[in-house]
Amino acid sequence: MYFKQIIREDLGCAAYLVGSTDEGVLAVVDPRVDMVDEILSLAGSKGMRITHIVETHNHADHVSGHGRLMEETGATVHIHPDARVDYPHKPLHDGTRIELGEVVLQALHTPGHRPEHVALAVADTSRSEEPWLVLTGDSLFIGDVARPDLAVPGEEGARLLYDSLFGKLLSLPDGVEMYPAHVAGSLCGRVTNHKTSSTIGYERRHNEALEPRSPDEFVTYMTSSLPQRPPNMSAIVEANRQGTRRETNEVPALSPEEFSRLSSQGHLVLDARSPQQFGEGHVPGAINVHIDGGQFGTRVGFVVPPGAEILLLIETAAKLGQVRDALSVVGYDAVAGYLDGGMDAWQSSGLETASLPQIDVRALSERLGRPQPPTVLDVREQSEWHSGHIEHAIHIPFHQLQARMDEVPRTAVAVICGGGQRSSIAASLLRRDGREDVQNVQGGMTAWKREDYPTTSR
Repeated sequence: MYFKQIIREDLGCAAYLVGSTDEGVLAVVDPRVDMVDEILSLAGSKGMRITHIVETHNHADHVSGHGRLMEETGATVHIHPDARVDYPHKPLHDGTRIELGEVVLQALHTPGHRPEHVALAVADTSRSEEPWLVLTGDSLFIGDVARPDLAVPGEEGARLLYDSLFGKLLSLPDGVEMYPAHVAGSLCGRVTNHKTSSTIGYERRHNEALEPRSPDEFVTYMTSSLPQRPPNMSAIVEANRQGTRRETNEVPALSPEEFSRLSSQGHLVLDARSPQQFGEGHVPGAINVHIDGGQFGTRVGFVVPPGAEILLLIETAAKLGQVRDALSVVGYDAVAGYLDGGMDAWQSSGLETASLPQIDVRALSERLGRPQPPTVLDVREQSEWHSGHIEHAIHIPFHQLQARMDEVPRTAVAVICGGGQRSSIAASLLRRDGREDVQNVQGGMTAWKREDYPTTSR
């Protein structure tokens, strides 16, 4: 058996190559669009042909690479009929076997995350007919299970997931290795553990979601504290259902004047530089999401409307490919251009430049002691807020800010998060809304607590 796991940490995605070296054939499971070149290179280096592509379900958080892989290799795509896809495929029913020489992949229909979801039990029959490992897709994760609310109401999905987990996956032997389609960083579950594999037995004993519960208790557990869904998820599912190959378009370099003209016509300026660089000077109205700040695609999905015409502001032209590909993975292909020469060119042209003051926690503490202190806007998640926050702060997670903008006073505001990345996103949204007196707190609550400044959990 040949087996290879490919990880993309930005969205917590995992894909798999599994096949027979004796027969020289491979199946690819859950390929992401930006993994295709790596997958083709790996297969070529092993002298193996890709003959099958398996989608465990229609993914909602990333664009799949099955379209390009199918064109490049002629491989057959397999997916469950309930996916209702529009591209050529073979239906993958419960019990369907894909034979790759001595290696056999057997489909286990495991609805819950989505109605079409399947897991794959993998056996090397030269050793045993028993499964050696199971690719659990988005049903069972490391230390968690899949969210049940992406395709059907959460309660309905949770009941289906209960049967899939306790009636099917946990019937596998304890020693079976398990490999999920998502690891830490994914919004398809509440995964925080950075390990990328486990065993059925270990998860049975130590996964809180798998503790013995009645179906009703499981539904309550699963529908509590679910992560927010980015608005672009539905568009990604539809793109994957249609299965059309997505081309990587060239992104033209734009002069400051052309960039400014398109911005004034409604194109959205996405500034992918660091919060510090954004603070020093940016195009008015830009939204700041740092390409190297973690979870770039997820964060863009929360604050950039699906289908938006995007203008990019990047540190250097060398960053263009990285940013373009990261946007394409989450379904943003309408990139109209990037600012040639960056902010240096913009400022040299004499066009208006905005800024965002950056303050450290010591300065914030000092200002909070003044007669007219700024409002502290904490944009972290609910669990982070409850772990300790600044007295009298307002709590609005950054991904809810655009819908709750009226809750923020139009007076001085200091925006804080865990370390300064999400707060810069939120601060840029406030500036885009016309707020003038906005500051971003560098180091965030991590630095605040390190300095032993007071917090409350009330």
